[in-house]
This record gives sequence, structure tokens and C-alpha cells, in this order.
Amino acid sequence: MKNSDTVELLKECDAGVKMAVASFDDVLERIHNSDMKDLLKKSKASHEELGSEIHSLLDEQGSGEKDPNPVAKTMSWMKTTVKMGMDESDATVADLITDGCNMGVKSLQRYMNQYQGADETSRNICGRLVSMEENLCRDLREYL
Repeated sequence: MKNSDTVELLKECDAGVKMAVASFDDVLERIHNSDMKDLLKKSKASHEELGSEIHSLLDEQGSGEKDPNPVAKTMSWMKTTVKMGMDESDATVADLITDGCNMGVKSLQRYMNQYQGADETSRNICGRLVSMEENLCRDLREYL
């Protein structure tokens, strides 16, 4: 039997992972520092791996994926385009990704609180995603 809180939490995690991957794609080619570029490439790969796990769980629940909110995605792209147009430094990229991580953590925590009936597996997935975002935010501090 399908647990709606489980499905909804997994869908929000899916949308968050997709948003993160799109953000990485928007900035990866603009990074000058090779260590920072490697950090974001590894983070992108980790997000994609977690996304695959989420997709499998959604399939098991008989549910489809969830794309990020189109308005949020457009606003993120616009913010990236404007900020990078004014300053194409690695510090700007670190600032943009850090802001995205912080927004993601806030949203994911809100969904964890909202979907309290979600099963342990989906709550663990969400917790892992929060940890990934927090760790990336911490690792980017040296580039700000």
C-alpha cells in the first residue's frame, strides 16, 4: 500500500536533486579553480546517484518523478545569469551555490516536518540530501 507522505517526501527530494544538478550545470564551465570544479563535479555525481535511488523508490511506490517548480528554476537561472554577468569569479559561483544549498536545506527540513508519516527509508534519503547540501556549503566557504 502506498504511503502518501512517503511519496510526497520522495518527490520533493527528487525535485531538489534535479534543481541542484541544474544549478551545477549552469556554473560548472565558469569555474576557474580546478579543485573547486572537482568539488562541484563530485557533488553533482553524488546528487545524480541519490536521484537514481529516489527514482527507484518512487517506482516501487507506483509514483512518477517530480520536476522542480518552473518559477523557482527560472528565478535561479536568472539570478545566476545576472550575478555571473556582473562578476565571473569563483567566489560568485561559490556564493550562488551556497545560497542554493541553504534554500534546499530549509525546504527539505520543511518537508520533513510536513510529511511526518513518511517511512524511515524516505526520511533517511531526505536526511542524506540535507547532509550533502550542508557539507557542500561548508566545503565552498574557502572559495567565497
